Amino acid sequence: MRFEIITSDPGTQARLGNIATAHGEITTPVFMPVGTAGTVKAVTQQELKALGAEIILSNTYHLYLRPGHQLIGDLGGLHRFIAWDRPILTDSGGYQVFSHSELRRVTDEGVAFRSHLDGSAHFLSPEKAIEIQQVLGADIIMAFDECTPYPADFLIARDSMERTLRWAVRSKRAFESGVGKTPTGDQWLFGIGQGSIYPELRHECLSRLLDNEFPGYAIGGLSVGEPKPIMLSMVAESTRLLPANKPRYLMGVGTPLDLVECIALGVDMFDCVMPTRHARNGWLFTSSGHISIKNARFARDDRPVDEACSCQVCSNYSRAYLRHLSLSKEILSAILNTHHNLYFYLDTLRQIRDAIASHRFLNFIAEFKAKQEIG
Repeated sequence: MRFEIITSDPGTQARLGNIATAHGEITTPVFMPVGTAGTVKAVTQQELKALGAEIILSNTYHLYLRPGHQLIGDLGGLHRFIAWDRPILTDSGGYQVFSHSELRRVTDEGVAFRSHLDGSAHFLSPEKAIEIQQVLGADIIMAFDECTPYPADFLIARDSMERTLRWAVRSKRAFESGVGKTPTGDQWLFGIGQGSIYPELRHECLSRLLDNEFPGYAIGGLSVGEPKPIMLSMVAESTRLLPANKPRYLMGVGTPLDLVECIALGVDMFDCVMPTRHARNGWLFTSSGHISIKNARFARDDRPVDEACSCQVCSNYSRAYLRHLSLSKEILSAILNTHHNLYFYLDTLRQIRDAIASHRFLNFIAEFKAKQEIG
């Protein structure tokens, strides 16, 4: 595993980099399509490759509950199980556990919870989360953390941050002991910074995480309801503290404009369900803002979703047809909408990388914002 900075943008904190893994190289900044249960909904792995996805994200919580990490391990690991030979990142499962607040109980030891599938009782600790991820064999795995809800007062956020730090130490210890590890290649364990919307907590959390020398760091607990200016402020506070020679991952963010603005702040990696989930609801991203394809004004619109887009959907199908598919609840609606949205996200990242490489990212930001405001 290796991370290197190829070049930086002189007008912002943006960086063009490369992560080498056992399953291939990743050019950063990168967007990771979310394949929660080992599948990015409505697209095949072959289509993901054609779209240019270099890495996908899968979820520890969901794969643990179904079909089970041991089964996946017995069948050769997650890459082989889902027929994806490029890099994979798995999150720790912490966010999913905490999102089902009515089904779980948190202690310093870990989280006792009931499955959202059948109500069965389970316990997830830092050690168990690492064991599951090592058996799955992802290239990049995450320390177990507590995602602080928003809003949270300072004392609650501080307690949550302290627990995340204790769990980070235990996660690293478990990772280094190799519990549950299968011979699926090298892995990197990333630490996760928390602290809600409090700069002093973010600073303390990351400072103490740095003492544990993780090979990469994530910024967690954002895009959970806080105003966007606060989110950007917390990202800026975090990237200012993180080492320049290690990858920086902003978890669960966000809109295309969010990605542009956070890349300017020095973020290298992103994931978000937005392009795929919104696609299934008829919300499509374009170079001039988003549209809701169900809107009646598209009933006779024979234009493509985005006349500036060269994806297969925009090259072949009209807004009127996509509206018809969506209103008819046809499976093809999810397939075509998802293809377009993922293409838009991945193509936007390609344009961003080109802009950083040619030291014109500031101009790109201005042009991108101006076009988005038109919509």
